[in-house]
Amino acid sequence: MRLKITHRTEYRYDAPVQYLLQRLRLLPLSGPTQTVVSWAIKIDGAREEVRFTDHFGNDTRLVSAEGGHNIITVEAAGEVTTRDTAGVSGPHHGFAPLWLFAQETQLTTAGDGIRQLATSVGEGTDIERLHRLMMTIRERVDYKPGTTSAVTPAEEALTLKAGVCQDHSHIFAAAARVMGFPARYVSGYLMMDVSVEQAASHAWAEAHVAGLGWVAFDPANGISPDERYVRVATGRDYRDASPVSGILLGQAQEKLAVTVTVEQ
Repeated sequence: MRLKITHRTEYRYDAPVQYLLQRLRLLPLSGPTQTVVSWAIKIDGAREEVRFTDHFGNDTRLVSAEGGHNIITVEAAGEVTTRDTAGVSGPHHGFAPLWLFAQETQLTTAGDGIRQLATSVGEGTDIERLHRLMMTIRERVDYKPGTTSAVTPAEEALTLKAGVCQDHSHIFAAAARVMGFPARYVSGYLMMDVSVEQAASHAWAEAHVAGLGWVAFDPANGISPDERYVRVATGRDYRDASPVSGILLGQAQEKLAVTVTVEQ
């Protein structure tokens, strides 16, 4: 499937920005599940300082702005050809060792709820247990925007029984690690059946299974990602793979607007 994607982020400030530094992870890479046909990142109101590949293998760019800017926009757009691999993206690669993905993070620390969730999955093959985990999370945690934030830990979201795809992914990663699987967070895009325009990008999780490598699971939708998905960045949790993050110095108040379109 060939998908056309536009991801626009606009920052508006009520006063000139004293200093802004943003980290962008907005460039998808070709791999077993996709081929990037074309892609471009346009930045207005800021300048690119440096670009590099981080230790998780993500294309990363640092952009800065200072003095006189009230509006900053970042637009990533392009076309990607995708393949349905039943969620399998293959062997582990990159500078980060596999054992790193078996470690907890601040957002994926397992409490009693996560540990009980992992235990409730029961016996079976690795794939059967992971699919059961995915479906259990979908049943227990309602998709409810506004309930959580970007810094809500997995244990808290599970207790609330509500969240968004980010929370589903954190819960899955935390429980999979308790079950003995290295796990990671994936940020990217999903072509929705009901709407071309979306309010944000998407997220899901992957577990490393012996003999298969990384296998993806999307608890928010109850499926392993197929040709409707485009992967952009991976990491131990949201903080390692977030599309845009950074710091702002000064007293300016920020208003953020995000528009994402994904269409065939």
